[in-house]
Amino acid sequence: MVVFALPCMQCGHVPRIFISHAGRDRAWAEWARWHLDAAGYETELDSVDWAAGTNFVEAMHRALSRQNPMLILLSSAYLEPDRFTTDEWTARLAQRRADPETKLIPLRIDRVDLRGGLWAPIIVPEVFGLSADRAVGVLLDSVGQVSAPPGDGGRVVAPPYPGGPSTTETGGPRPPGSLPRLWNLARRNPAFTGRDAMLNRLYDTLGSNRRAAVQALHGTGGVGKTQLALEYAHRFAGEYDLVWWIPSERPELIGDHLADLATKAGQAVAGTATPDAVDALGQHLRGRSRWLLIFDNAEDRDDLVRWLPDGPGHLIITSRNPGWTGVAQPMDVDVFTRSESTALLHSYLPHLDDRNADRLADALGDLPLAIGQAADLLAETHIDIDAYLAALRMHAADLLGDSRPPIGYPAPLASSVAVAAQRLAGDDPAAGQLLALCAHLGPEPIPADLFTGRPDLLQPPLAELARRTVAFGRTVAKLRQYGLARIVDGGPLLHRLTQAVLRDTDPESVAHRHTVEGLLIAARPENSHAPAWWPRWAQLLPHILALDPAVNDNPDIRLVANEAVWFLLARGDAGAALPLAEQLHAAWAERHGPDDDATLEAANNLARAYNHFGRYREARDLHEDALARKRRLLGDEHRSTLRSATNLIATVTLLGEHEQARELGEEMLARCRRVLGHDDGLTLGAADNFAGALRALKDYEHARALDEDTLAQRRRTLGNDHPDTLRSAHNLADHLRALGRFEQAREADEETLAGRRRVLGDDHSDTLRSVTSLAIDLRALGEYERARELDEDTLARRRRKLGDRHPNTIWSARNLADDLEALGRHAEAEQLRSGQALP
Repeated sequence: MVVFALPCMQCGHVPRIFISHAGRDRAWAEWARWHLDAAGYETELDSVDWAAGTNFVEAMHRALSRQNPMLILLSSAYLEPDRFTTDEWTARLAQRRADPETKLIPLRIDRVDLRGGLWAPIIVPEVFGLSADRAVGVLLDSVGQVSAPPGDGGRVVAPPYPGGPSTTETGGPRPPGSLPRLWNLARRNPAFTGRDAMLNRLYDTLGSNRRAAVQALHGTGGVGKTQLALEYAHRFAGEYDLVWWIPSERPELIGDHLADLATKAGQAVAGTATPDAVDALGQHLRGRSRWLLIFDNAEDRDDLVRWLPDGPGHLIITSRNPGWTGVAQPMDVDVFTRSESTALLHSYLPHLDDRNADRLADALGDLPLAIGQAADLLAETHIDIDAYLAALRMHAADLLGDSRPPIGYPAPLASSVAVAAQRLAGDDPAAGQLLALCAHLGPEPIPADLFTGRPDLLQPPLAELARRTVAFGRTVAKLRQYGLARIVDGGPLLHRLTQAVLRDTDPESVAHRHTVEGLLIAARPENSHAPAWWPRWAQLLPHILALDPAVNDNPDIRLVANEAVWFLLARGDAGAALPLAEQLHAAWAERHGPDDDATLEAANNLARAYNHFGRYREARDLHEDALARKRRLLGDEHRSTLRSATNLIATVTLLGEHEQARELGEEMLARCRRVLGHDDGLTLGAADNFAGALRALKDYEHARALDEDTLAQRRRTLGNDHPDTLRSAHNLADHLRALGRFEQAREADEETLAGRRRVLGDDHSDTLRSVTSLAIDLRALGEYERARELDEDTLARRRRKLGDRHPNTIWSARNLADDLEALGRHAEAEQLRSGQALP
């Protein structure tokens, strides 16, 4: 039916009451709205009146800008400082200070303490813990004190509640927290944290259907599917007249649980045959609404579908298995957000500081069950955080198996994982093999072609299935069906703790690890320098690192790890490359000695990372040491020796020792040409570095000739868009500028910048060098404003990536100062030059 909003006697229209609430208190907001609407008031509630896609911030701003009354539902969640609600109530209180006529209607919906702060002098009625009629009376009395109630011009008929019955049947929803007559759920978990968005989405989805709405909450073990369903039932209990929990892990007992409900509902007498009782219950539910049945821990849709009743009620299924097509609308339940993890840890461990809460959450992968177990154990034993994390690294299965599960979970994480893995291996041995291999990879998406690309490295029966795409896909799906993995881009994704438990409990762990090593070595991309291969390197990197190459004695794994570091450097991610290069170099130098091939290659990677961050002396020390060792071990003309010498040229140039760089560069270029040939990539690299040394000594013509020759050869062998080709083009533009040929330099820099943006992205260090060079060209040509725009953007990017004191950041600041000076903005230019703008 239509709701007629009746005018108030004083102003001729009904004030539109904005209902302000925390996401966790959605049920209270819906309750208040229903009864206010039924009384003839006009309301605004975000979850109902703001269409999908509405800009939340803009809509909130409009609502707060109006002088209409604001109903504030005060709770402990509402007053949490990091919620949007803080902006809402502080803005309205500020409006009241400016205009006392601004209407504020606070109601307390839980036992939040208001004795201190801004709320202390304000009278706040309570609506929790009252009878349904009394709570509605308090709500309407409170609103009526500041907003004229509807007139008597006609009868107001409340609209039917979405998905619920007419008001003549129920009189509207009960206050949240009031339990229906038929109810068998466990107590609410007092430590339940977060999940507001998911619970509200579940509420909206269930309420949008007129036939029996069925939602399947699925996800891996330990993500809190059961707890989510339990919290939903408690939070929205006022919407239902019947809520019943049906354990469903044993399908043969589901009928008995439904028959028990039929008896409790008065639809069957004790002793009625189960089929008859279930049939009577089904007929009863088809004629009723406002009911919710929760089938917990169901395993297979075919076992459950015949027990699902029809009618205008709601059904929730919790399951590890995502396969509910045709039966239910799936909702994937994932791990906590980091803020949810730390909130739960703080609720158990109030003295835990933010840093250690974050460390714990990170180590536990934000898995709700693991977070709860850790919090329980730490609260009970007061173990030091570092000791707990060390134990988790050393023997996760023991630590997560011995401690008791938190309230609401049937078993600790390790037991849950072990049981599921054993069942999987028994039902599908190939899937069991796949799971054991995945345990040794990283907690990131695992590409399916890692297995299908080399089935010859696998053992039967998995080897045979890996040769058949569809069959292998079904095998991967089994891991998801048993709640042990998610499927991402066609491959499995395992939680890190699931992997740790599986490794700890696998009697063939060593053999499975060796198989994984072979698979990753075989999958090694051809080239870490070429951008075409970078997506593959990015895909494999977390799995390479999962094998802990710092302590791995497989020389091929160490080779792949070094190439992965080189990929990070080539991609421009020196921030990630530096700590990894430092770790590998230190570990291998101690474990295998400084003369080991992998150690020497790690030294080269580390020196390159040092160069990126302006640590040129440390880079030179590494290069010189590596060069001396290689000359002794391999001789002067070995390719690896020549590469170390070539790398040293660039670092010596960066240190300003230009004459030494020129002498070494001339010697190495001649030697590379004689040993490797003129077109070899290492020879061209030596030519690059020698030209740089010549440019530093102002020998521009010689440098230009070298760069032109190098660019032509690279275009011919590598193509126009290879990073090395673009580097040569950039170098040639530098020489053209040094020769005063600014227009030619500008054209070359614009072309190179376009290529680098296309191939490397806007933030790559090479791209920023091209931007800087182009800005210098523009300033020389008198285009000061465009130069300023480029230099300002580059300075901001370098500050963000490198920090204020990096040489490149300081260079950008000086370039920008030159632009500002040319534009007549002398004070700003002087501020940059003096370093005042670089805190």
